[in-house]
Amino acid sequence: MLKSLVVLGRYFLFWLVFFFLDRVLFLVYFPSRLKGLPALEISKTFIYGLWMDVSMTGYICVLPLLGFFFAWTNPKLEISKKPLQIYTRFWVAIFGILTIANFNIYREWSTKINFKALDFLFSTPNEAFASSASSPIFYSFLIFFAFAAIILWLEKKIIIYKVPAYPKPWIRVACCVLLAGINFLAIRGGWQLSPMNESMAYFSDKPFLNHAAINTEWTLMRDILKNKYGKKNPYNYFAPKESARVVADLFKTDPDSSRINILSNNRPNVVIIILESYTADVVEYLGGEKGIDPNMEALGKQGIRFTNAYAAGDRTDKGMIAVLSGFPSQAIRSIINFNSKQEHLPALSRELSSNGYHTSFYYGGESEFFNVKSYMLSHSVKRLVDKHAFNSADMNSKWGAYDHVVFNKQLLDLEKEPQPFFSTLLTLTNHEPFELPVASKFPGKDIPNKFRSTAFYADSCLGDYFRKAKKAPWYHNTLFVIVADHGHHLPKEQYEIHDPHRFRIPLLVVGEPIKESFKGKVADKIMSQTDIAATLLGQLNLPSASFKWSKDVFNPGTPAFAFYNWDNGFGFATPQQTISFDNIGKHLIYRKNKVDKKTDDSLSRVGKACMQQVFSDYMNY
Repeated sequence: MLKSLVVLGRYFLFWLVFFFLDRVLFLVYFPSRLKGLPALEISKTFIYGLWMDVSMTGYICVLPLLGFFFAWTNPKLEISKKPLQIYTRFWVAIFGILTIANFNIYREWSTKINFKALDFLFSTPNEAFASSASSPIFYSFLIFFAFAAIILWLEKKIIIYKVPAYPKPWIRVACCVLLAGINFLAIRGGWQLSPMNESMAYFSDKPFLNHAAINTEWTLMRDILKNKYGKKNPYNYFAPKESARVVADLFKTDPDSSRINILSNNRPNVVIIILESYTADVVEYLGGEKGIDPNMEALGKQGIRFTNAYAAGDRTDKGMIAVLSGFPSQAIRSIINFNSKQEHLPALSRELSSNGYHTSFYYGGESEFFNVKSYMLSHSVKRLVDKHAFNSADMNSKWGAYDHVVFNKQLLDLEKEPQPFFSTLLTLTNHEPFELPVASKFPGKDIPNKFRSTAFYADSCLGDYFRKAKKAPWYHNTLFVIVADHGHHLPKEQYEIHDPHRFRIPLLVVGEPIKESFKGKVADKIMSQTDIAATLLGQLNLPSASFKWSKDVFNPGTPAFAFYNWDNGFGFATPQQTISFDNIGKHLIYRKNKVDKKTDDSLSRVGKACMQQVFSDYMNY
């Protein structure tokens, strides 16, 4: 058995060495990007990238393992070493080509080779070759052959091309089970809650180091599999210019209107609190159930309450991008999962950081979920606090640290944070399985009451947070934005995914910087999560042109509407009508009011244009 493990272990080791050298070559090829970076930080690319290398190696080893298992169960067959040798050298050649191609792609696009690059090559080869005309062809070939020679030499030194010895039958079975399990864990990246993803290799606020850490082949494979629609827009209703025109007209602002300034100064600290699954049905001021959100109700009376705010999508990853980047949900896609795309999104953290704000993000769970860590580090978030920052005693929830622990951590850190600061906090307790660190407010083990209890707990954490924050010296110059990431079918369990009630969420703006004349006001203009970005930047007298899907709701001249979507469907809300459209059935599946057909058709047209244009923008990033 030991000999068997040695043979397979050496094969596994060969590929880890391959990816190690691949990363060395990548770093060496771009010396100018390493200037001024500490050697210790550069070395971390190998540490943080190792598990992704292990995962990719696990994928490569699937077929060889199956071959060994077959040989062990058929010991009388004579197995040639040739198939494995051909298999190995095939991937060495392919990966070697990718390594060299990656240099030229990264130099031009600042992203590693991805689906977009391959699609560009195969769909428009002439343009692709024209684009690569400036690449150092001879130099690239030289590197390729030198790299290949080193790898082939290492192949001879490391890999043993023979079937492992045939152990006893019971040992064969044990070996098969053990090795299959180990390889599965290698592919998955371990047994933690989140499977392998690019965030696990991200560690720095320097994009180049993060890009060096990720495994090129792993990310390319994932990008190809995720982009099953290729370059085809599944929401293709109009000619591209027509959909762009409709959307542009939709966002036009009355030139004679001007923004209403609600702040007493334009450089306050800003804290955005994103509440997990805090649907309108648990918010009293939105017509929801009473007794669940007493603290939010009290806070709303001290600031501005928005009564017609809609979530952009139905999941946290989409809501976060809508709030922080002002970019709508993409229905069947989630841009945050693709680093080559999300890194090009605008972001409040990036905009505020460039204007002197100190930025941070707090979350009690694994920041690798939904690729959040990659997004934050790519958008000028200087301090990222997740489950790894908390004591094990505080990690007694399935998702990580409970909300009150995270709120307290942020309060403690903000005491030392230079001003002005921009800090975002994402809660997690109000999520399945709805675990609590305290006694349930609502009795019973039924899911709706468990949801009510976790929502009540989240609200109590919010109240305690503000009671403590008011004692801090920074509080008097801090603006707070409180918003949900998305709605929920609980606790009422009566709304289908297309029902607009599923997308209604609370939005509060509170804090001492708000002028007294605006405190306690209610804003009933229909708006989306995506509008938070432009609205906030407007109050800070900062440009928001890059947030093209966001509008300033404090400008009376901006149109009142909200666009939201889910997998293969969208909704569109205006003061006159709210509709939902099923993209598969190609028909309206919800109409709030009985209005004339012309109004419904007009909203359908605008909604289709938004759906098409959002996905087009997603593809073009």
